[in-house]
Amino acid sequence: MFKDFREDWATYHGNIGNRGLWAMATYRFGQWRYTIKPPLLRKPFSLLYKLLKVFSEMVTGVELPCEAVVGRRLIIEHAFDIVISGDAVLGDDVVLRNGVTIGLRHRLQRGSPVIGHRCDIGAGAKILGPIHIGDDVAIGANAVVITDVPSNSIAIGVPAKIRPRQLKAVPAIAEPKLDTAS
Repeated sequence: MFKDFREDWATYHGNIGNRGLWAMATYRFGQWRYTIKPPLLRKPFSLLYKLLKVFSEMVTGVELPCEAVVGRRLIIEHAFDIVISGDAVLGDDVVLRNGVTIGLRHRLQRGSPVIGHRCDIGAGAKILGPIHIGDDVAIGANAVVITDVPSNSIAIGVPAKIRPRQLKAVPAIAEPKLDTAS
């Protein structure tokens, strides 16, 4: 837990006021309590987690149950109205913005999305059902994704249309020329 939290601390630049850090700290604590083997000893930590989770959800607006599988360096860029299902899987270096829902497509059917590494999910996006989102995917703001998205793609619109991601080369910055004639 402490190694993961130290990495979260670095991810959020030690900004104690960042709501994403609070949500991650609560998530990490919830995960850690499962490592306590004697059930009688684990019970008070489970009660504390449940209280922290409710408090965290009220303060941050992020619903991130400890049953979800979250990779390293999750960035919750703008908290509020973020809902992640308990059986969702998120890879490393995922970025979430406000209003994102990652969860079930139908109320009584299990199956949540599996999100790959380095995915950038825009504000208001909804990713629903037992689908797979590949690595290095960008999901546009307010997109509704209900089908698999291959790696290196963009998903935009309602319902989301999938397009190949075209990474633009960053032009080199020309070095200033020094006038040495003077």
